[in-house]
Order: sequence, then C-alpha cells, then structure tokens
Amino acid sequence: MKPASNPCTIGWQSRWLRILLIVPISLIVLMAASVMPAIAASAAATSDAVYQQRTPSRDGIGKFYLDREIAEVMGHLGAGWLERPSRDREEQPQKLLAALDLKPTDAVADIGAGTGYFSFRISPLVPQGKVFAVDIQPEMLEMLTAIQQAKQAFNVEPVLGSATNPNLADASIDLALMVDAYHEFDYPREMMQAIVRALKPNGRVVLVEYRGENPLVLIKGLHKMTQRQVRKEMAAVGLTWLETKHVLPQQHILIFGRERT
Repeated sequence: MKPASNPCTIGWQSRWLRILLIVPISLIVLMAASVMPAIAASAAATSDAVYQQRTPSRDGIGKFYLDREIAEVMGHLGAGWLERPSRDREEQPQKLLAALDLKPTDAVADIGAGTGYFSFRISPLVPQGKVFAVDIQPEMLEMLTAIQQAKQAFNVEPVLGSATNPNLADASIDLALMVDAYHEFDYPREMMQAIVRALKPNGRVVLVEYRGENPLVLIKGLHKMTQRQVRKEMAAVGLTWLETKHVLPQQHILIFGRERT
C-alpha cells in the first residue's frame, strides 16, 4: 500500500517552488533596471554621433545631419501657401505626376502631405491602389480630411506620423514621395529608415527638392538641396540612386531604389 503523503513535506516543497519561481523574476527585473539606462545612454550616444547641434542660422534649427543644417518646419498656419493659385504655373505638378510612372494598382505614400495637394492629384492615377497621406501635424490632416470628404477621394487615407516614423506597415508601399518636405525632417536618418522598411522589394523613393545648386531659384537656402547632398543622405540609409529627372522649372526629381544584396 502506497504511504500517505506528508503534508508538511508538501508545504515545504511548495514554499521552495514559489521561492524558485519568484527569485528569477526578481533578478530579471533588477537586471532590466540596471541595463535600461545603459541602453538609453547608448541610444543617446548614437544620436549624438548622427546629429550635431550648433548655433542655428536664420531659417534653421541648429541641428546638422551629414553637414546639412535642418530647416525649420513650415507649420499649419502656412497651409495657404501650399494651395496658392500660382503653384500650378510655378511648379507644373502635372509634369511631376507623369514622371512618377505610376501603375493603377500602386500604393503611394505622400510623406509630408500637408493639405493633400499631391495626394489628391495622385488619387485618380491609382484607382485600384491607395494613397497614404502622411503628416505629423494633426491640423494639416484635419484640413486634408475635409478636402478628402469634399472630393470623395476614398482611396486617400490620412495617416498621422511622428518625427521619426511615418507609421506605415512594413513592405506596404510601391512609392514614397516627398515634395519639398525632406529637408525639414527633424530626424532624417530615423524617418528614412522607417520609410525604407515600408517599401516593397521593388519600391521607389522620390524626392522633389528645389535646386540647391542654382542661386537663381529664389527659395531660402535651407529649403533647397543639391543632388550631391540628397544622394549622400539616401545612401546612408541603404538607397541607391536610379536617376534624376529634369522636367520641372525649379526642382530636382531624384529617384531611388533599395540596394540589392
């Protein structure tokens, strides 16, 4: 006959089991508490290595990335400038749209969409696709949403991004378009890394920037970029220059793809 279990022994074993379970958890918590500051310090050191802070110029924020000072962001109070009547004549957006070579099924991210000036022009070109209108200013997206409803552009989706992330799913877009926006990114390295993750394998990145090489382009210096600078900054996040199109009166159209490994 099997002897009865000793309740004292069971209680003793149970207590030790609880102790053995609790101790490792406590150790993990203590280790995490000691490691987290080190991780944070490492992240800060990495950020310091990527960006340098100097005395800001008139139109800059004093933060430098790869020897370029980042420009001040145009706030939502300047939204009227985005929709100015003369913009079609000055920038000839139809030439840019033609240069994008869009397919009807493409998913396009308009990064720094503002009021949706380009989002709503792209929308009818991708009737089976989608336009993600990304901006970090809720006020801009409110205006964009009102225009979307008025136009009934149901394939345009407003997306609230952050300074470091457009909040797009990985491998979800065929094209990321940035029109006169990239030079204002507070964290260009982090933002572009997130955009690269959002690209499909054959996805493209298109930057439209006023020509920094041309002093006759009457735009503030920090709101223009040279081809050389753009290519350097895109190479830093693993993008390969494909071509530059010179069809616009004052802006470069620089096209990039993911590096092939």
